[in-house]
Amino acid sequence: MARDRASRPEAKPLRLFVAVEIPEVIREELSVAVAPLRERWPKAKWVPQQNQHVTVKFLGRTWPRLQEWVTKTVEEVASGSKPFESRVTGLGTFPGGKRTRVLWAGLEDASGRFADLAAMLDAALSREFKPEERRFTPHLTVARFNPPEEPGDALDGMDFQSEPFTVDRLVLYRSHLQRPAPVYEPLKAFPLAGP
Repeated sequence: MARDRASRPEAKPLRLFVAVEIPEVIREELSVAVAPLRERWPKAKWVPQQNQHVTVKFLGRTWPRLQEWVTKTVEEVASGSKPFESRVTGLGTFPGGKRTRVLWAGLEDASGRFADLAAMLDAALSREFKPEERRFTPHLTVARFNPPEEPGDALDGMDFQSEPFTVDRLVLYRSHLQRPAPVYEPLKAFPLAGP
């Protein structure tokens, strides 16, 4: 009987994360800006444009029994947070040097609003999910390198900056691992509706 329950799809964990969406026009502009790098790094794994977002809290394996609680918790954080302005600004690599594994585009966060959202989600969800230990840096992952690359001067002169846009909601996503790239299913959007 227990084996039957375990084999049901709803008994299997979901891969969840909370993110901020980036306007499609900005993702398109970024794709055009990094096009020359695709020729330089043909073996890189380029993140599909539709998958580019700012992950504010990665939950990972989440049991279905927790989904309703997660949804309510994210909604509470969103409802207590005000909308704010940001823009995509600059390209960088992590960790850099000869062992670069990620090409990313940074987001402006002078007032620390992205970091505040990440910290509030960490605290609110800490009963079931381990808080992030690293300092939060808002970014879009553009490409991954395996094996690592040495970027050298590849980013010299590539000073991408988008127009400002309003961050006005959080989205809870389910990740479906597939090849060649995962599919991200939006489960629910939560307006930032703080005072």
